[in-house]
Amino acid sequence: MKKITIAVIGVGLIGGSIALSMRRDPNIRVVGYDVRQEPLDKALTLGVIHAGTTDLQTAVREANVIFLASPVEQIVATLPLLKDMELQPDVIVTDVGSTKSGIVRHAVEVMSERVTFIGGHPMAGSHKSGVEAASDRLLENAYYVLTPAPGTPPEKVERLTELLSLTRAKVVQMDADTHDQVVGAVSHFPHVLASALVNLVANYDEENAWHSRLAAGGFRDITRIASSNPRMWRDVLLQNREPLLKIAKDWTKALEDVIELVEEGDPEGIERFFQTARDFRDGLPERKTGALPPLNDLYIDIPDHPGEIGRITTLLGAKQINITNLQIRETREDIYGALRITFHSQEEMEKGEELLRFFDYNVYRRP
Repeated sequence: MKKITIAVIGVGLIGGSIALSMRRDPNIRVVGYDVRQEPLDKALTLGVIHAGTTDLQTAVREANVIFLASPVEQIVATLPLLKDMELQPDVIVTDVGSTKSGIVRHAVEVMSERVTFIGGHPMAGSHKSGVEAASDRLLENAYYVLTPAPGTPPEKVERLTELLSLTRAKVVQMDADTHDQVVGAVSHFPHVLASALVNLVANYDEENAWHSRLAAGGFRDITRIASSNPRMWRDVLLQNREPLLKIAKDWTKALEDVIELVEEGDPEGIERFFQTARDFRDGLPERKTGALPPLNDLYIDIPDHPGEIGRITTLLGAKQINITNLQIRETREDIYGALRITFHSQEEMEKGEELLRFFDYNVYRRP
């Protein structure tokens, strides 16, 4: 079977996870590129890539498929650089950016006709970053959206789709504008809302510090995405400006409708507002990876005596169940459990839940 060379430009969480997935096929050679040698050294040590270089031309010269796995602004900057480089005649270039319309248009404008560009967006992530957090299972069962431009040869799209089967993701196709509208609503705009809410409470906290004290509970959970990289989200908002402006206007209208219901003292209307939201939310797939990374959290009732937390972590460690965070909750609100444990993956969480229930702990998932 013919050997295939894959170039991964940007060896971080997503790029590294794609590289590990590609390495499932022994006929694929993975070359990593990064502007710094340090992540390449880590990737080589961890067995993520076969070879690494800080020279872009060296990375892409033999590549049959090139994955641009850097932040959006760097993807945009890299595309014109490839135009004048020595590339394979049948090369496919794809990216992993969370916005698509601007990138696809830019690729069509600046890239050579001998290069096939197919936009891509793997909808998976992690609270961790860097190549050391990469996993060959990160994209498993996640949606991987391809946004080929009009006129893209179908056989090239099929070829990339077949290659991406190694990630075990669910590859789907849609046009770039549709992608940006949908992802803007279910991923980008929630980040705006979370950050706006945190900033609002931070302003209140300047006058009354009880805001930050009581916010240590569920408030942290519902606003967790406000801890994302500010520079990355700056670029995402600027790249997806038009869909987000429309969504923001629709949101403003929806909020005004709620305000009007409250001002009028309309109990039926207020209840209908919450009921409609609950019905839609409860109908969403519970265990499928979407545009936002899931919370792999368990909440556990524990007796208030010494050694109980140590016992729990010992039980999990003995079964080699990985946890990434552990928090004693000072405020409980509507969530049961004084202890919150965050697991590395959904599979680890399910193993942990089964184990702790076996030892008669009261364990809850976030509803």
